[in-house]
Amino acid sequence: MSNSQNRKKLYLTFILMCVIVLTGISFFSGCSQQEQAVDLYVDAVMLKELNENEKAIEKLNEATNVNKNFSLAYSMLGRIYQEMQEYDKSVASYERATQLNRWSFRDYFSLGRVYQVMKNFVQAVKAYSRACELKPDHRDAHLYAAQSYYEIKDYSNALVYGEQAERIDPDAGEIQKLLGDIYGDQKDYEQAIRSYKRALEIDSNDPNIMTSLAVAYLKTNRNEPAKELLSSVVSIQPDNNVAYKHLGYTYLKLKDIDKSIESYTKAIEINKEDWDAHRGLGVSYILQSKAAEGAIEEELTKKAIHHWQLSLEIKPDQPNRERLKKLIEYYYQ
Repeated sequence: MSNSQNRKKLYLTFILMCVIVLTGISFFSGCSQQEQAVDLYVDAVMLKELNENEKAIEKLNEATNVNKNFSLAYSMLGRIYQEMQEYDKSVASYERATQLNRWSFRDYFSLGRVYQVMKNFVQAVKAYSRACELKPDHRDAHLYAAQSYYEIKDYSNALVYGEQAERIDPDAGEIQKLLGDIYGDQKDYEQAIRSYKRALEIDSNDPNIMTSLAVAYLKTNRNEPAKELLSSVVSIQPDNNVAYKHLGYTYLKLKDIDKSIESYTKAIEINKEDWDAHRGLGVSYILQSKAAEGAIEEELTKKAIHHWQLSLEIKPDQPNRERLKKLIEYYYQ
């Protein structure tokens, strides 16, 4: 080990000992054990800086074997495993770190992040809630807590944390977008529209925000503004299946059946597994058939039934499936 590395190790050891003494986060049965565990931890820190993660993990495991209450070692294990995308091991390490140190914002926040990546949102909200208690003005802790509550459809808590994130940072488009989603799922479309508009003021060309605002407009029968927004989205993102699908529905509401068929067809070309677009296209063909006669009417009806059947094959448990089955039965005769 070079002289500079030795000096750095001595400095890190000194700092770590000060942290241990001042915070009382770790206790050892004897001085020699304390020195041994700290020495192993400092070696791990230096190895991590050299991107020697596997060797750093070995040192940290040795440190925790010397003392199973060494919270800093578990915390670093959590970070390394998180970077390596070994999320189960990362969670186990962070969980142990938080058990040993109930005041570590960083560990609770990181634990929430890993659970969120794993899509274990129930556990994520527990970790984020504690992180928010420890740092009430931390924007991302509140934002991610709101996102996680939203995923488990706990809209009341999602709104509490989302609104606090907004108070901390009122000019963040992602927070306004999330609030719009929460209000929308609570069927408070006017408030959702206000949040989406605010988000667009911040991120004026974000297609996701434009699409969400268009859907909120559709919910309140503001079809022309929805059409304008969705048309802008597909001009920006020609392969946006979701925007084309909503555009198809918009044209249906505007009674422009040809354009509706065109938009739904484009949505399906982009994503053949979009059961909702197949269902909407079937409705469009039926409406078009009502203006036709003879063989053309029959052909359009067959197309409608075909897309409805595909819709049910793709998603047999879709909402209102019994109604769709009755429509197929009715028009099949």
